Amino acid sequence: MTPQGGRRAYAAITVVAASALALTACGGGGGGSKHDSSKDNEKAKSQQAQIKFGDAAASTGPAAPVAGAKPGGQLNVFQRDSYSHLDPGQIYVSDEMELSQLIHRGLTGYKADATGKGHTVVGDLATDSGTPSDGGKTWTYTLKDGIKFADGTPITSKDVRQTFERLFSPVITEGPTFIQQWMADKPGAEYRKLLPDGPYKGAHLPATILDTPDDKKVVFHFAQPKGDLPYALAMAGYSVVSAKGDTQKAYDKAPVTSGPYKIKEFKSDKSMTLVRNPNWDPKTDPIRNAYPDQFNITFNHQFEDSSRRLIADTGENKTALSFSNQVDATNLAKVKADPALKARTVSGFQPYVGQMNINMHKPELQDVKVRKAIAYALPVSPFVRAYGGEDAMGIAGGLISPTVSGFEEGYDPYGKKEHPAGDPAKAKKLLEEAGKVGMKLTFGYINTPEGQQYSTGMAEGLKKAGFDVQRQEIPKDTYYDVVSKINNKYDIFHTAWGADWPSASTVIPPLYDGRQIQDGAQNYSQVNDPKVNADIDRINAITDAAKAATEWNKVNKYLLENVVNVVPTGYYKQTQIAGSGVGGVVYDDVIGAIDPRKVFVK
Repeated sequence: MTPQGGRRAYAAITVVAASALALTACGGGGGGSKHDSSKDNEKAKSQQAQIKFGDAAASTGPAAPVAGAKPGGQLNVFQRDSYSHLDPGQIYVSDEMELSQLIHRGLTGYKADATGKGHTVVGDLATDSGTPSDGGKTWTYTLKDGIKFADGTPITSKDVRQTFERLFSPVITEGPTFIQQWMADKPGAEYRKLLPDGPYKGAHLPATILDTPDDKKVVFHFAQPKGDLPYALAMAGYSVVSAKGDTQKAYDKAPVTSGPYKIKEFKSDKSMTLVRNPNWDPKTDPIRNAYPDQFNITFNHQFEDSSRRLIADTGENKTALSFSNQVDATNLAKVKADPALKARTVSGFQPYVGQMNINMHKPELQDVKVRKAIAYALPVSPFVRAYGGEDAMGIAGGLISPTVSGFEEGYDPYGKKEHPAGDPAKAKKLLEEAGKVGMKLTFGYINTPEGQQYSTGMAEGLKKAGFDVQRQEIPKDTYYDVVSKINNKYDIFHTAWGADWPSASTVIPPLYDGRQIQDGAQNYSQVNDPKVNADIDRINAITDAAKAATEWNKVNKYLLENVVNVVPTGYYKQTQIAGSGVGGVVYDDVIGAIDPRKVFVK
C-alpha cells in the first residue's frame, strides 16, 4: 500500500516511497520526553496480526456507530500534496488511498474496530469476503442489493468487469498490478498482452478468467491458488469504476464515485470539497461512517504549517485535521511532552521499511565481502536522526516491517541496534580481505533536507571503514525514476517500501525477484538470485498464511546474510494531531494514518 503508499507497480512508489521519505519526516526524538519502545512493540504486534476474512454477517451494514458521534457540520483538512489521480485504477499513493476511503468502494474492504487496531476483511460491495473453490484458484462474489454510483446508476457485474478489463489498457499507467498479473499468470508488465486495449475496442476477458454470468455474480479464475485475493481486492486501486461513466483518461479528473461522499469541486494544487453522496446507502456499507456534511480540503500545507495550525487550536483550526500530514520534527518533542497536546494525537507504525540498496548491476560490487563491508560500516543513526529520532523512526534489523506477518522481533544481523553508528573496524577488515581498501562508492541521495542530512552522516561512516565515498544529489521529483533505471550510475542509494497488506508477499517478490529487473521496476538493487526466485514461486503457492509468513522471513534472512544486496535502515512511524473540535480521531493500522471514516464534528 501504500505515501505513502507507494507505487508498487511503477508509478505509485515514486510518490509513495519518495513521499514516504518526506512524509515520515515527522521526527522530534532529539530531546524532550524519553522514548517508550515497549509501547511501540505493543502497537507493532497488533498491526502484524493476521487479518481474518469475514462472512456475510460481518459484511452487513451499517457500520458500528462511533461513541459520541452525531452527523452534521464541516471539517477542514490540511494536506501537503494535491491529488494527482482520482481514477481508482491509477491510485497507488497513500494520500489518494486515504481519500478513496470516502469516495470509492470495492468488492471487499477492511472493517476496523473502535480502536483501529482490530480488522476484518469483509464484503464491501460484495455480500462477503469471497468464496474460494478449486483449491483457491477460483473465487466467487455476489453483489449486494441497493448499491449505486453517485449518479444513481445501480452497480452491477458489468461495472466490475469494466473495472478489471480497463486495467490492461494503456489508459491505466499506475496503480497496483497484482490481480492483472494473477489473471494473466505473467510477471512484470507481460500481463498487458492478455487484453492490450482493455474493453475499449470490443474485446473482453473470457469467462475462463473473469465470469459475470448475471448482474450479481462475479467469478475470478486463476491458474494458481490466490489465497490473498480478498486483501488485494480491498486496495483502492481495485475500487469499482462505472462502465456507463468510464471516460477513459478523463475519468482520472472526474470519476463517478460510489462511497459516502462525492467531489463537489476540485482545484488541483488548491482545494477540494467533498459533499454527501445521496445515493450511498449506509445499510449496504459495514465499513464507513459518514458524519460530517462536508470536508473542505486545502493543499500546500507543509508539515510545519499544519502542525502549527493544529497545535494553536484557534478558529477554524479547532475543527481541522490532516488525513496524512504528520507532526513535524521540530514540534514532535513539544507535542509529546505536553499532556494537553499529546491527548489530541494518535500514532503508530507505518508499513514502510527504509533500505540502502547496493547496486548488484555494478561489476565492482560483485564481491560479497565488499557488500558485507558496506552493511557493517553503514551508520543508521544519521537516518533516524534526520527524521526526528526514535519517536519517528525505529532502527531496522530486517526487511519485513513490524506491521507485517512474519516480522521477527530482535532480528538484526548487522547489529544496528547495538551499533547504530556502524562497525567500521569489522567493515575495514572485510575490505582488507577483499583487497578493496580505498574503493570508490558513488552514493546517490534524494535532494531534500532530510536526504542531505542523512547522506552526509552515512558517507562519513563509510569513509571510516576505508571507502572513498562520492555523494551525488538526485532531484526529489525524479528520484525514483532515476534509481529505478537498470543503468543508473549509483553504487548505493536509499529507498523505502511499504507492504500493500500485512503479508511479505507484497514485499519480497516486487523488490527481490530477479525476473522483475527492468527500467521502472522496483527491484532497485537488481538482485537476481536463483534461490530467491525459486523460493518466491514456492511460497506464493502456499495457501496457509501463517506458514507462508514463516517462509518469507527465511528469504528475508537469506537476502541479508548471504546475498547482501540491501541494508535495512528504519521502520517508519507517524504521529498526527487534530483540533479539539474533532471527534472520532483514531489511528488506523491498515491505513497507516487517521481513519477518515470515523471522524465527526464535536
